[in-house]
Amino acid sequence: MSTHDTAKIFTGRSQPDGQQFDAWSNQPLLLSMEQGQLDWPSSCRNGTCRTCFGKLESGQVRYEIEWPGLSADEKEDGYILPCVAYPCSDVVLHPGD
Repeated sequence: MSTHDTAKIFTGRSQPDGQQFDAWSNQPLLLSMEQGQLDWPSSCRNGTCRTCFGKLESGQVRYEIEWPGLSADEKEDGYILPCVAYPCSDVVLHPGD
């Protein structure tokens, strides 16, 4: 069975423009956004540089690395790193402050 056989497709949306993209559960949000032709800042793609820093306005994500490059306060306030965040539901993202 391939990874895509078990992957779920959620709906992703970026704010403030409302652009929509398919958010695959088996790949980081950044990759799904790029496949959906969204222009989102990125650099390292491993959770350390914070270039892709954004706020999760709604939905849930998971990480496959123990602790991405976010402070406990940032994570509690809903900030994520799309390069290493995998969707667990439909998501709405806003670029970080």
